[in-house]
Amino acid sequence: MIVAFELAVPASPEYIAVVRLVVSSLASARRNLADERIDDLKLAVSEACTNAMEAHRWSGSRDPVVVRVLEADERLEVEIVDHGGGFDPDGLALHPPVTDPSRLDFERGLGIPLIRTLVDLARFERLQDGTRVRMVVFGGPAGDGGDETSEILRAVLADDD
Repeated sequence: MIVAFELAVPASPEYIAVVRLVVSSLASARRNLADERIDDLKLAVSEACTNAMEAHRWSGSRDPVVVRVLEADERLEVEIVDHGGGFDPDGLALHPPVTDPSRLDFERGLGIPLIRTLVDLARFERLQDGTRVRMVVFGGPAGDGGDETSEILRAVLADDD
């Protein structure tokens, strides 16, 4: 597994779009994934980033949220690490099935079930001071490899400084 890209962003909602753009651009250029799978990954990344940033706000953490994109031959992994105090994913209340009318009573708390649905594998790890979310989508490398994608994204992001 190699790290294709790492980005540390302030825990502020306006950076969610940047993270989504970086991850989807890397996935599109470097993986053989259908557009629908890229869209699923973008939504899962948005949900994980939103959760991380809310955790930072609640805990008062000023640390950045770290996003890593890792690659292996058969998969792409996105890891989002926050320093917002952490939570126990096994302690989350179960939601009724989507066909159950009582599901409409849940306005929040659907992000983690949504992430689990949108990616091939999702893991939530409680850290000493936060949470690591690891999302995996399976699919081989793109035909051309997309090797210059990381350098292009670094240059674009450096221009925004």
